Amino acid sequence: MSLVVQKFGGTSVADCEKILAAARKAIRAQQEGHQVVMVVSAMGKNTDMLVDLAGQITENPPAREMDMLLSTGEQVSVALMAMAIHSLGYKAISLTGGQIGIRTDSSHTKARIRSISTERVKQLLDQGYIVIAAGFQGIDEEFNITTLGRGGSDTTAVALAAVLQADQCEIYTDVDGVYTTDPRVLPEARLCAQVSYEEMLELASLGAGVMHSRSIEFGKKFGVPIRVRSSFSDYPGSLIATDSEAPNMPVSGCALTKDEARITVIGVPDVPGVSRRLFQPLAERKITIDMVVQNVGMDGKANVSFTVPRKELKLALKSVHESIAGLSGDGADRVEVHSDDLVSKVSAVGLGMATQVGVANRMFRALADAQINLQMITTSEIKISVLVSREQALTAVRAVHQAFELAQLPAGAVTEAQVPTGLKPVNAVDVVARLQRVGMEDLMIHEVMLDDTQAAISLSGVPNRSGVAAAIFQKLADAHVFIDMIVQSYFTDENANLTFTVPRDQLATASKVAESFVAEGLASHIQRFPMIAKLCVSGIGLRSHTSVGSLLFEALAEANINIRMMNTSEMRFNVVVDGSDGQLGLQALRQTFGEYVR
Repeated sequence: MSLVVQKFGGTSVADCEKILAAARKAIRAQQEGHQVVMVVSAMGKNTDMLVDLAGQITENPPAREMDMLLSTGEQVSVALMAMAIHSLGYKAISLTGGQIGIRTDSSHTKARIRSISTERVKQLLDQGYIVIAAGFQGIDEEFNITTLGRGGSDTTAVALAAVLQADQCEIYTDVDGVYTTDPRVLPEARLCAQVSYEEMLELASLGAGVMHSRSIEFGKKFGVPIRVRSSFSDYPGSLIATDSEAPNMPVSGCALTKDEARITVIGVPDVPGVSRRLFQPLAERKITIDMVVQNVGMDGKANVSFTVPRKELKLALKSVHESIAGLSGDGADRVEVHSDDLVSKVSAVGLGMATQVGVANRMFRALADAQINLQMITTSEIKISVLVSREQALTAVRAVHQAFELAQLPAGAVTEAQVPTGLKPVNAVDVVARLQRVGMEDLMIHEVMLDDTQAAISLSGVPNRSGVAAAIFQKLADAHVFIDMIVQSYFTDENANLTFTVPRDQLATASKVAESFVAEGLASHIQRFPMIAKLCVSGIGLRSHTSVGSLLFEALAEANINIRMMNTSEMRFNVVVDGSDGQLGLQALRQTFGEYVR
């Protein structure tokens, strides 16, 4: 008999009528021959109400007691859902996270799942029960109630699907599925029949809003097919699985992260170990670092820019200033820190851009035509992100969406009729067993790689006006130069540095094109780096594991290797070092991350 996990979010169980509707969906699935596990969130705005109550008591409630309080919301929901199913004539039982056997670490309000026991749930399923699990919660080794943080019910659902070897995990929400962008922002956004795990990881981390990135991490890690559906219709929704809807399309979706804040550290000593001293305190405070740009240093100094969630800006600035104070003797007295909380990030995501030339140029041209100034640029294998002023963010998203014609179904795309409707078994028994022993949400590294076939060109004095990046990369695309990494720092004194990497055998062509940039006023100076090495750590959920950057920086600092460039994504952490340091850097990173390779 097949098994399906169904998760219903807060809007899907907001009142008794909706609870009964969700109950009928679970009963229907059981009638179709499936064993059913439901994961239920707190009703509607119940969690917000509980947070407000705590705030009326104290400004700084203890984290343990907040978990005790917030967990009650899901307990109400699961009990009511069990009652609803009983009223309709079927067997159901409600279980808290602890009763299920969800064991977590002790990080209250943001705990990570260590293991999940399956014995009790399987027994109840075999007895014909619909099992209703409280999302968002578990217990630690001392039996304290813990909560999983934002998106915790999604995480619970996919994690249960993994350990139970469910055929599919269905996420019922207030939208029809995954769209090419937020339909509340752009009504012309198109529903995608299928999205790859990699694309969804990036879109989720960018604030797409459909699912939290931690749940997608579980899906990819354990091969769980995830279907996002509306609670209020029978529409099949979107399947999140291995393949993209249209693998040959360069971009499958775009996203807006509106509430971003930027921090720029100017004049950082360009020596080994500085990145570690800057970012390690941020990791220790569990501050989520998103867009990281470190450009090639000049005159012994480098500028580092990164973004954090707007709400974490104050704490992040405190950490940065403490780090700078710790750089005494390295020229820290001349280091400046600038910040801006009126910025937004716009990103394009797609598996196809890894193999296609001119994708970045196409995006930059669209933004230039819309008169959007790009404050920062960073790229990864399947993502291009730019930082823009918040007032221009919606215009920027619309421009990118139109540029890649995302409102139209691409030729050769998987259609709704072609997406498998039957359930697919998960084949991850060994992986689940291994990670149950060490921690299901522990860091999982796929590999550490070295690419020593590239060169780099750095442009300084890039003017602060719209259209400059578009002009630069149009010329490079016209010359058929393949661009890998792109980083553009934040503007200082109305100018920025822009660095990009190219295949070494294309350096001469790229250099010739770059020479024209000075003549045309697109840059004031050119630096060429014919021998660079790109080190890459690839894995699942690297951004959510804030320790990754610290471990990488520490390993390279201990090896006395200086970082020249860097960028990050959900699946990769890339740094560029001198070509002569490539093999040494590879050895250092493999030694550091070896225990996490699974």
